[in-house]
Amino acid sequence: MKTFEYRAQMPNGREARGVIQATDEFAAIQKIRNDYPVVTHIAEVQAKGSTGLNMEIGGPRKINLKSLSIACKQIAITLKAGVPIARCLELIGNQTEDKMLKRIITKTAEDVAEGNGLASSLHRNGPELPPTFIETMRAGEESGNLEHSFDEMSEYYEKAYKNAGKIKSALGYPIFVLIVAVIVLFIVMMFVMPAMGSTFKDLGGELPIMTKIMIGMSDFFVKYWMVMVAVIAVFFLARSLFLLTEKGKEVHAVIQLKNPFFGKIHTLSGAAQFANTMAMLLASGLTVNNAVDITSRTMDNYILRKEVGGIKDQVEQGVPFGECVKRCEHLPATLQDMCTIGEQTGELDSTLDVIGEFYDNETDVATASAIAKIEPTMMVGLAIFAGFIVISIYLPMFTMYNYM
Repeated sequence: MKTFEYRAQMPNGREARGVIQATDEFAAIQKIRNDYPVVTHIAEVQAKGSTGLNMEIGGPRKINLKSLSIACKQIAITLKAGVPIARCLELIGNQTEDKMLKRIITKTAEDVAEGNGLASSLHRNGPELPPTFIETMRAGEESGNLEHSFDEMSEYYEKAYKNAGKIKSALGYPIFVLIVAVIVLFIVMMFVMPAMGSTFKDLGGELPIMTKIMIGMSDFFVKYWMVMVAVIAVFFLARSLFLLTEKGKEVHAVIQLKNPFFGKIHTLSGAAQFANTMAMLLASGLTVNNAVDITSRTMDNYILRKEVGGIKDQVEQGVPFGECVKRCEHLPATLQDMCTIGEQTGELDSTLDVIGEFYDNETDVATASAIAKIEPTMMVGLAIFAGFIVISIYLPMFTMYNYM
């Protein structure tokens, strides 16, 4: 996807500026004309110091999904009370604590108060907003049922940030333990072992093999620690640059899905993300091809994003939706079968809603199972690590008295 900056003319004659992502300039113009009738300027944005990679390191800043969910719920409640949409956005924007979301909502409130559409104003003022949010608001605006759309978005993003939290919780424990182990190892190698080593050498005598190994490792750390830090820094920089390439994204996505510890969690989470997003968009009134296009852009895993993105063209060519989903090899078979059943019964949105809830529960179970397996494994590893250090330090102490 390429990024384009544009200037266009709004129906009231005012000039609109913004950025948009599209595959090429023609596709970008088509998207812009959905909001503005006249495009006066468009140009591809090139990052400074571009190296031909797809995006900047770190990527664009993202909206906090929890804050977005809370804001949507507040807006829905206020709309149900009969408050006009412009005033409603102004009220909620002023009391929102998230600075980015506050800026987007307040600017959108000003545009809507001047007579502009909600979806187009959100699109112009909030390039950080997820495409699912913009398109759902567009559908709600056209159907005249915005409070329902905001309610849907509140539930959807509440579920999204909870699912993201599950994966973070599964990864958080082993990462924390690993960081602690590295810090302990650094302290022992840089400070404890050099002092112990000099003491043992002054006393003379033959040291145990384990102690010799630890002293040798300590000497290496003390002598080459700067080289090791430089190598690690170069490794992470090279990894970051590689992950910005097409091949790097694919490799990283495959590792996520095939990882023996967390692969199942990523697969189930991706299936839940696909089902929940499709169900919500279809219930909002979007067509299958448009819903698939938007869903593909929200998928976290790059491989799943590409597979789901390919469904749109197949659907537009007349291939049944269920058959298209079956061609996505990384989506679970149960999800593929349920999509076929939902399409044949004419209840695709409700079927996807049910299967999305099923995969949410399966993600919970898989996360709990992964943590249950990792904790004893990490404890055994830490016990071996700590035991080796303790024994290598204390073993010579039993013979020190013979040299004193």
